[in-house]
Amino acid sequence: MSGRAGTGDRGSRGEPGRGEPGWGEPGWAEAGRGEAGRGEAGRGEAGRWPELEAALAVVNRDVRATLTLPGREPLILMVVPDPDGFDGDQVYVAMADGRSHGNPVHSDDLEEGAEPEPGDAAAVLTVVAEAAQETLMELLWQVWPLCREHGTGMHPRPAGTSGDWYPGETAAAGPPVWWCRGGRAGDCHDASLIGELADTLPGKERRALRRRGRR
Repeated sequence: MSGRAGTGDRGSRGEPGRGEPGWGEPGWAEAGRGEAGRGEAGRGEAGRWPELEAALAVVNRDVRATLTLPGREPLILMVVPDPDGFDGDQVYVAMADGRSHGNPVHSDDLEEGAEPEPGDAAAVLTVVAEAAQETLMELLWQVWPLCREHGTGMHPRPAGTSGDWYPGETAAAGPPVWWCRGGRAGDCHDASLIGELADTLPGKERRALRRRGRR
């Protein structure tokens, strides 16, 4: 995966810098919405990126279980055409208003005839979880997700990895999880499968989450 990283306040896609014209004005965040495909940034057309959409639905379960987003709207796939016309559309994980931060979640240097999405479902889920984490942490200014046991930020990893694991290590073949480094004792652990953070909540919070889901 490759792409262009965001550059802070002004660099978060779709977001004017604070204090600039448009910040806070009604409708400013709607400029990039609508279906992409006419040279403008827009929400990804349903069914165009099925693997990415399925992975984002899983990640959104964790978002819903642990965060209250503005308007409680889930994260979306945002499609941004390459301004130079070389790399084609760039797909990002974004807030519902179109703002995002970090790298795209699909390959932007495709060879002719190559698939635009990774073929491995675990790889797709990991990439989408990482992108969601970048967007949420940058735009909400808070660590997400947090390990309830240690109060520290977690990261997507294959299940069963040790503290010295590194991306690309072939020995790690478990399903994607939220991994916590642990405390000073080095008690790193897998906190939850990605998409199953609700199971780590106390019973009262789980029941409240289920009640919200029925509304």
